[in-house]
Amino acid sequence: MQKGLGHYSEPFRLRGEQIDGSFVLQGETYLVEAKWQSAPTGAADLHAFHGKIEQKAAWCRGLFVSNSGFTSDGLVAFGKGKRVICMDGLDLYEALDRELPLNHVLERKVRRAAETGYPFEQVRDLFSR
Repeated sequence: MQKGLGHYSEPFRLRGEQIDGSFVLQGETYLVEAKWQSAPTGAADLHAFHGKIEQKAAWCRGLFVSNSGFTSDGLVAFGKGKRVICMDGLDLYEALDRELPLNHVLERKVRRAAETGYPFEQVRDLFSR
């Protein structure tokens, strides 16, 4: 477990759905969806995950990690003001390469989403050199 992140869980299955994991950050519970596929993630997968989040407690948030990124049309179609933040493979690379603690990355992503309503902002733009 990385310093700064609270207890996390392995993937688990609820009746009719799979959750890839969960963790607690600054007292907030996040459910995780991870896509490790060659094609960028589109709106359908984002909406499906958001639907899972909407069926949980109101204080639950979501982190959607897509190794291949997100389609720009998919992010636009997904819209603003959701309880989901997004990370892509380049975000993970930037965080590791620059030795940024994951909790700091997520805190910045959450703050930017709160300020703008958009679920995705690249790490390189959140942490200017």
